[in-house]
Amino acid sequence: MRTGVGAVALAITVTAMLVVQSSPTASATDVFGALRAPGEPAFSVGHRGDRAQAPENTLPSLELALDGLEFVETDVQLTRDDVPVLFHDVELSRVTGDPHRVDELTFAQLSRLDAGRRYDAAFEGTRIPTLDAFLAALAERDDARALIELKAAWTPDEVRIVADLLERRGVEGRVVLQSFSIETLDSIAEVAPHLPRIMLIRELPADPRPIAERFGLIGFGTTVASVTAAPEALDRAHAAGIAVLCYTLNSEKKWSEVAALGVDGIITDRPSDLDAWLAATAPGT
Repeated sequence: MRTGVGAVALAITVTAMLVVQSSPTASATDVFGALRAPGEPAFSVGHRGDRAQAPENTLPSLELALDGLEFVETDVQLTRDDVPVLFHDVELSRVTGDPHRVDELTFAQLSRLDAGRRYDAAFEGTRIPTLDAFLAALAERDDARALIELKAAWTPDEVRIVADLLERRGVEGRVVLQSFSIETLDSIAEVAPHLPRIMLIRELPADPRPIAERFGLIGFGTTVASVTAAPEALDRAHAAGIAVLCYTLNSEKKWSEVAALGVDGIITDRPSDLDAWLAATAPGT
């Protein structure tokens, strides 16, 4: 009987450890500034860089966004030999023409692929960059910041690879990690609880606070449909100091919709156009 009681106590302790996560060092307002009231301009985020002017998730695209925006968004996956690279799709075919998955190739194999030719002949020979190369570019620009999505599920050991790179490049204070994966968010909280993190979610909960507390989140990234359907969820998030960003909005109609509700950030494939629209509709931004 004592063994059974001990096992139950251990299970309760483990469950509590899993449920209570450490909060990141920085808050949403530390990272994003004051949270927006309805009608206040959101900040713009270049989705995979500036895809309107250069191939997505390549250094030309990302550096354009780093030079012109407050935030750039990119995606990270691991190669077969555990090198973090910037690539969105599971398969390489759409961007490079190669039929493999990212995790099926070593970095040496992947680095021979052309990630620019299909976008435009002017970018022929452009390669898929490593996360380290991107962080080096980020480190050179004091005012630039990044949202980095860890694609799919990451183990603690895999997250540690990314956390170590952030520390080595000295950019921990300028990077927000984000993911759709609960496993990945748990791994971040275990390995690097000081790093700010966002949950990507297609439908914002009616009350975002319990989930934010559970995962130690500073914000959510969600859809325009989710926010417009339940603006009270956005209000509850802001009341608790939680930011809300919307992805991926590419029209003035959508920008106007979410700005009217007080969304904090807009992720877009057209960052230059969004900046021009913000300048015209909210002078002084």
